[in-house]
Amino acid sequence: MITIRSLIPSDWLTVSKIYAEGIATKLATFETEVPSWEEWNRKYIKTCRIVAEIQDRVVGFAVLSLVSKRKVYKGIAEVSVYVSEENRGQGIGEKLLNELIHQSEKNGFWTLQAGIFSDNLASIELHKKCGFRVIGVKEKIGRMDGIWYDNHFLERRSKTVGQ
Repeated sequence: MITIRSLIPSDWLTVSKIYAEGIATKLATFETEVPSWEEWNRKYIKTCRIVAEIQDRVVGFAVLSLVSKRKVYKGIAEVSVYVSEENRGQGIGEKLLNELIHQSEKNGFWTLQAGIFSDNLASIELHKKCGFRVIGVKEKIGRMDGIWYDNHFLERRSKTVGQ
């Protein structure tokens, strides 16, 4: 059974390993190294950090980061969802993303955004399944190992917050 709970600092070792697996795919992020806990902790919103567990073992995480520090954008955040390599395809990402949406609305966020590598079809479909819509494609948004990558840009507008 999959359980979802708040991420706590002692989860960092496992979360960082899952993040490293995402980096290795070259489909999840332009990051090339796992940051320190201190850097990672500064980057993500404190109130919307969750992990998925199976038998008390963390198998995935989801977090939000601000898109801007400007007050007018305080209700907009970017979504990050990662699932361990061995647990992908089991519905964990969907559970995490749906709970993250729920928590984001409890914390006053009216729009969630996601920038997803265009080749990461599973992630694009996951987000669409959870109510995100494709806004557009940013062509050649970044270059990694000499290869240009496109990103699909998706968003989900809350039906309960900011109406």
